[in-house]
Amino acid sequence: MDREQSAASAVLNAPGRVFSVVEANRAIVLIRKITQEIVSQYREFQELRREFEELSLSLVSRERIETVRAAIERRLNSLNRLRDELADIGVVLKDYETGLIDFPAMHQGRRIYLCWRHGEGQIAFWHDTDSGFAGRKPIAPDFS
Repeated sequence: MDREQSAASAVLNAPGRVFSVVEANRAIVLIRKITQEIVSQYREFQELRREFEELSLSLVSRERIETVRAAIERRLNSLNRLRDELADIGVVLKDYETGLIDFPAMHQGRRIYLCWRHGEGQIAFWHDTDSGFAGRKPIAPDFS
């Protein structure tokens, strides 16, 4: 088993899972690849939607409109599969555009989220379950 498969097996079968900071950082190896795909495909999805809206208002052939509609549906199905992969790991996709991910965790006896966004090196923030991204706080050295 290579490192990537090892990282994947360490985090799979995890619905309802609670992550430590160390476990969440290990999971990023796998999650980074999935979020890269999500961010890229979401951008393409948005472009296709804009194109579809423009075509719908024009006199272009129905065949072209149907081709774009089918591409939108394929992209949406792919995004849903990727979101489901993240859910199987035990994390929550909060934003398709930025690849924002929440890792369920516990801190001082209460449920929180460890917060990571695609492009960040490691888990460096957390927030309460009801505060979201705007409530992100840095993880202090004594965080447990």
